[in-house]
Amino acid sequence: MTDDPELSDWRERARREIKAEAETLVWQTPEGIAVKPLYTASDIDGLDHIGTLPGAAPYTRGVRATMYAGRPWTIRQYAGFSTAEESNRFYRRALAAGQKGLSVAFDLATHRGYDSDHPRVEGDVGKAGVAIDSVEDMKILFDGIPLGEMSVSMTMNGAVIPVLASFIVAGEEQGVPAERLSGTIQNDILKEFTVRNTYIYPPEPSMRIVSDIIAYTARQMPRFNSISISGYHMQEAGATLVQELAFTLADGREYVRAALARGLKVDDFAPRLSFFFAVGMNFFMEAAKLRAARLLWTRVMAEFAPRKAESSMLRTHCQTSGVSLQEQDPLNNVVRTAYEALAAVLGGTQSLHTNSFDEAIALPSETSSRIARNTQLILAHETGVTRVVDPLAGSYYVESLTAELATQAWALMEEIEREGGMTAAVASGSPKRQIEAAATARQARVDRGEEVIVGVNRYRLEEEEPIEFRRIDNAEVRRAQVARIERVRRQRDPDLWSSTLSALEAAARSESSNILEAAVEAARARATVGEISDALRRAFGAHRAEAEVVADIYGAAYRDEPEYRMLVERLEAFADANGGKPRILVAKLGQDGHDRGAKVIASGFGDLGFEVVAGPLFQTPEEAAELAVATGVQVIGISSLAAGHRTLLPQLVAAMQAKGAGHVAVVCGGVIPREDYRFLLDSGVAAVFGPGTNVLDAARAVLDILEGRRRNEATA
Repeated sequence: MTDDPELSDWRERARREIKAEAETLVWQTPEGIAVKPLYTASDIDGLDHIGTLPGAAPYTRGVRATMYAGRPWTIRQYAGFSTAEESNRFYRRALAAGQKGLSVAFDLATHRGYDSDHPRVEGDVGKAGVAIDSVEDMKILFDGIPLGEMSVSMTMNGAVIPVLASFIVAGEEQGVPAERLSGTIQNDILKEFTVRNTYIYPPEPSMRIVSDIIAYTARQMPRFNSISISGYHMQEAGATLVQELAFTLADGREYVRAALARGLKVDDFAPRLSFFFAVGMNFFMEAAKLRAARLLWTRVMAEFAPRKAESSMLRTHCQTSGVSLQEQDPLNNVVRTAYEALAAVLGGTQSLHTNSFDEAIALPSETSSRIARNTQLILAHETGVTRVVDPLAGSYYVESLTAELATQAWALMEEIEREGGMTAAVASGSPKRQIEAAATARQARVDRGEEVIVGVNRYRLEEEEPIEFRRIDNAEVRRAQVARIERVRRQRDPDLWSSTLSALEAAARSESSNILEAAVEAARARATVGEISDALRRAFGAHRAEAEVVADIYGAAYRDEPEYRMLVERLEAFADANGGKPRILVAKLGQDGHDRGAKVIASGFGDLGFEVVAGPLFQTPEEAAELAVATGVQVIGISSLAAGHRTLLPQLVAAMQAKGAGHVAVVCGGVIPREDYRFLLDSGVAAVFGPGTNVLDAARAVLDILEGRRRNEATA
């Protein structure tokens, strides 16, 4: 029996109409992936990874056959507060409350290889992490915590040699030899040159440090992961998920090559490589990203012909997104973090950190940390997600996304190979430019309302309840650290200290020596983090990056929209009336290398019609003031993300006044609690822009300040 022709025609018309309507609902992701409103079995036809099993290559479904049904992920919380004593108290409470591993956040002075008494780090000590100056601090940090039983992850790259050496010696003096220490050191320097910027030495000797650590740990620390190859900071800096995947795995490929070049066999170190990814708010795509990462790493490692299956397994730690957290209506961040944590778990992470809801404002409080930790405990014990291995397997949508992400990321990795590998690409600045372009484009989407952020650019509360946050007394922390450093220096053997530092410098200059091995001897002799770093600076020199700003991205997103054009015309009128464009220095003070906000502002302001001077990273207030006077700017815009604003901004205002340049307006933006606005304004800052500020609003406010000052000068 055949269908009625009229009925068949109706069905065909209906099919075409449904298809046409569906095509209008296709969403183009920032990665350029077309997400359809409907997926069917045809979308996964022919995909190679379909039908594979967990625990078997290409590990798309997980690196263990039983995954969480056999053992849940490790609950870690990335934390470090001011002093080693304060951090130790926090760790002990967290472990008692169900946390299973430690993840140490160091302050920026430590990251950059400076002791707490160095004049360049006055505003950074104890901010954004714990200050570690010597083995004595490291011993206090882990006092009462058995290092032979506890897995310790340390996010450290620039000063990785003295920090890891101090950890090893602290273990020894606790009675735990190096071979019994377990955990991870990040040791991912290529990522630092691309986004986070806590580098110290130039790229080539920095890669030597990476490979020496891999070699040392392969021989003497079999339970320790020698590197955590990090995409997290790339996504936080603005990378798309394809960029995060491609650049992270390309970094990993480069580290394998570096270790092989040092004479290691691939199976001696590859099983201890680990990865670290961010998990943001694109729920299904984030889960698919982790599945694609495992698939692609298996493909990468096939190039090196390992014999052990473990050498091809991508094991990863994940952290929920920091950049997705918002200052406005901050309790919404609890929900954001929970969704991101679920995406990480459905993607198959081996360990997880969940951010606290107040981290868009300050370091997390005890209350917010407990909520973040309990988010994971509830996920593990109450939702049932640990009962089934890879519950998303076979999903038309997720499997299709997995394949699409893998295809696009591999294509970008092949481009990097044509450039000569990731080290060459980093030296050219290509990955950094691509990430900064993506960050600027996203900011334009948010400012235009195309990308909705609840409580920020839509559904915003008129009035918000203030929340309590953790405040660090930077001056008091620094005083305590300086006193301990002085005590260590008085009590150590000066001859042994001097000889071990000389031997360390000699080891750095000799390709046949292992730098970490020599640094362990120096740490035993109580050489400080800064002294060990300085010995390597003498051998290697220091890296200084050139500031670059992308153009024609933010402005292109607005094109001829009235609000944008009106501001451009005001700026043109200001330039005509005053003999040139308004000039702004966009600067970073202290040792905070997170420059996403500064780069987005510089790019957006430049497109609008400001003349932008992009200052170098790591300036002191005095250096920023000198540059401002030398370049004749009318405004200095300071980007602050590491809580040093209460120390550094008043110093900048004072430095400008001392140079007779008090007429130059100082404005600031970033992670600044609202409770600090009045303090900064009373200190001479002209305007404060909190997290989530629209770039156009900030530019309009800066122009208002300049026009107001011109009017005042004219009537004076």
